[in-house]
Amino acid sequence: MSSPDYAQELRIALLAVQRATLLTKTVFHNNAKGTLDKADASPVTIGDFGAQALIISALQHNFPNDEIVAEEEAKDLRENERVRATVWELVKNTKLSDAAGEKELGGAIQSPEAMLDIIDKGDSKGGRSGRIWAIDPIDGTKGFLRGGQYAVCLALMVDGDVKVGVLGCPNLPVNDSEPLTEDIGADATDAEGKGVLFSAILGQGAASRPLQKGALADPSKITMKPITNISDATFCESVEAGHSSQGDAAAIAKKLGITKNSVRMDSQAKYGSIARGAGDLYLRLPTSKSYVEKIWDHAAGDLIVREAGGQVTDAENKRLDFSQGRRLEVNKGVVAAPKDVHPHVIEAVMSVLGSK
Repeated sequence: MSSPDYAQELRIALLAVQRATLLTKTVFHNNAKGTLDKADASPVTIGDFGAQALIISALQHNFPNDEIVAEEEAKDLRENERVRATVWELVKNTKLSDAAGEKELGGAIQSPEAMLDIIDKGDSKGGRSGRIWAIDPIDGTKGFLRGGQYAVCLALMVDGDVKVGVLGCPNLPVNDSEPLTEDIGADATDAEGKGVLFSAILGQGAASRPLQKGALADPSKITMKPITNISDATFCESVEAGHSSQGDAAAIAKKLGITKNSVRMDSQAKYGSIARGAGDLYLRLPTSKSYVEKIWDHAAGDLIVREAGGQVTDAENKRLDFSQGRRLEVNKGVVAAPKDVHPHVIEAVMSVLGSK
């Protein structure tokens, strides 16, 4: 049952992401990091498959008529009995410690075959009409594998506009005021003070709360940090050079007078980090003319930053358009910054990229 203010959608999204992070942490701590290669050669872990199954199951139970765009498909699991069995063991044994919350999500998936069918429900083509959820079960798979930053990402789009966004970041500190450094959360542990849920509803602001094993923790409002001197800003970018042009980012930072080294992090944890003021700018710059971003890599983070007082555009100062299908077909790159300084950042971006 959907709600006009999206409160129910947010609650289910938060619970679903929180439960999925329990599975991903189990995978990491048990060293069950079996990987497969997809056609695009990016690593896929058993955590990706398991987290996607759990999230789609919750969405199907609560919003059965909604479409879903998700990164993974079950073809590889259908062909690999060993990995399929491992994923199934994880899925059937991952539960919130809060019985009421678990019941809200629809409870356990009934069989391995049902799990495979659920994973394949994420095959929507997306588009500009209707209610469509976008899922990245583990964004930043390489960060996940090395015990660094990753995020479980979920967003609801209605008629192509993002209305709800949730990010589960198990390796970020709960403390919103902890400064952003490259080694922040590099040690994947279940220590107290580790793991945060970011969320937003369009027009209602953004929040963070500690990741827990049971009921949802109380939220705290988050906002981007005001920048009085842009040369003092901290900017973050992708770890992988194939995801963003680090040379262009360095040239832009120089043009803005920024002397601090960039903070390189995997995943949409970057969006969450700048939304709560731990960092200031996020640059993701095209590495080639043919590279096109996927909607699940940006939908939740885009909304959370905007609701925290930021502006998110592409490198040509166009808003990210999530109505074009499974990819951001009309956008190139991402530039996220506090609203007051975004024009200055875009000016530097266009100057550097335009001179090439």
